[in-house]
Amino acid sequence: MTNTITYLKCRVLYATLIGFLFFVTAAIHAQPLSIDKVRADFKALLQRPSVAPNPFVQSANEDSMLVEKGYFYSEATQKVPLIICKPAGNNNKKWPVVICLHGTGGSKDDPEIKKLLRRFTKEGFIAIAIDGRYHGQRVNSIAGTNAYTAAIIKAWENKDVTHQEHPFFFDTVYDLWKLVDYLVTRPDIDSERIGMMGISKGGIETWMAASIDTRIKVAVPVIAAQSFKWSLDNDRWQGRARTIWAAHQQAAHDLGDTSVNTQNVKALWDKLLPGITGEFDCPSMIRLFAPRPLLLLSTELDQNCPLPGAKIAFESALSTYKLNNAADKLMFDIELNQPHLFTPRHMEMAIEWFKKWL
Repeated sequence: MTNTITYLKCRVLYATLIGFLFFVTAAIHAQPLSIDKVRADFKALLQRPSVAPNPFVQSANEDSMLVEKGYFYSEATQKVPLIICKPAGNNNKKWPVVICLHGTGGSKDDPEIKKLLRRFTKEGFIAIAIDGRYHGQRVNSIAGTNAYTAAIIKAWENKDVTHQEHPFFFDTVYDLWKLVDYLVTRPDIDSERIGMMGISKGGIETWMAASIDTRIKVAVPVIAAQSFKWSLDNDRWQGRARTIWAAHQQAAHDLGDTSVNTQNVKALWDKLLPGITGEFDCPSMIRLFAPRPLLLLSTELDQNCPLPGAKIAFESALSTYKLNNAADKLMFDIELNQPHLFTPRHMEMAIEWFKKWL
């Protein structure tokens, strides 16, 4: 009987030890990668041959603003259309800058973007917008096709790993880094006062680009903070997937599935956004912005960027901001009972944030 009790005690102790080791191992693996590693890995992933921007712009006076329209090159084959709005007069001044980014299916010429450009210019900023990849003037029009989705399908089906496009966010992020390269050479821009904001797709590109590029001093991602991993783990990927639904349908078909599901959604994300459910997910990347001023604007009923995932991203950022004694430079605001929408109140908050910090 004594031996039996001793045996049982040993089994319990052994099970407890195994459980403890499993817990410790899981905790170690759950620790986020270092900020330096994430920054270096993302830069390496998006690296490509550097080219001179070779900008071209034409100026005109519009609505008490000086408006420049033109382009620059981010890659040898990528001409990026842009619009630059600046306050009229005082041509010798260096101005602070806010870059404003459109959402899926939009362009730099969207009424919402134009309104932002005018508002920022009236507040004493140079305001800039570009067309994202396969949007606006970067579309080779073919009747009945969606250029952005078509490019994503082409990238998904590409078999040449040495020439892999990433039209789903990543390639436009690279364009934004090259835009900043160009902006810091301009005599009318204060290179120490560059900010960035974006709506939806543009907001995701904002937290991706600005987290890595420390030349971007202030950022406001709008309806964009989320966790791609959380959305897969909790079956809440549908809203984001529907922004490029035809691409997901094609991926499902190519993988032999009869419908879009969690597994084939992850497969497309893993190829076109490698690391998006881990190292390059928002909760990991957003930490890199500390201690620079960061305003996250979300809505309670956002189907594309579900609020629970946005809260995970915010909590991750908050921990890092606290470590940097910079919690006052981080703010998270949620519009209640609103879907995936940039609200008028959030527009005013964004403008005030840049006025305060930039």
